[in-house]
Amino acid sequence: MSLMHFYYDPFTEFDRLFDDAFAARFRPPTTTSEVGHAVNSNNAVTSFRPRMDLHEANDGNTVTATFELPGMKSEDVTIDIHQGRLTVSGETTSSHAQEEGGYAVRERHYGKFSRTLQLPIGTKPDDVNAKMDDGVLRVTFPKVTAEQQPHRITVQ
Repeated sequence: MSLMHFYYDPFTEFDRLFDDAFAARFRPPTTTSEVGHAVNSNNAVTSFRPRMDLHEANDGNTVTATFELPGMKSEDVTIDIHQGRLTVSGETTSSHAQEEGGYAVRERHYGKFSRTLQLPIGTKPDDVNAKMDDGVLRVTFPKVTAEQQPHRITVQ
């Protein structure tokens, strides 16, 4: 049995549902750029929603949150803990310039994201570890702290 609670904002999924449903009807066709943004024909960024997976270890006492952040560096990502909530946020910018035959083509992409998770009660900031490799961020924290361990009381 896990005592873990996660912060969930239903309006985020509701907004995504409407964005996806009406994108084809009211916006020009989209493609996906190299940093995972949905980009319309004007090269304007419409959204940036990185994927996140949560994995609870069966044999250990850890939870791992894995974020897919293609093209981002660790300097672009911020992890904050405030009032028992872990917030992973970041900002990405990408630009490409090409000049040939008297023409110059310059493309710029920009996007921000933020994801928030509820940490188990009693989790200290020192208990949270983060590592980023090849655009994949792994944040690990304990699923049960020492204060939450079950204690048996003997009846006398």
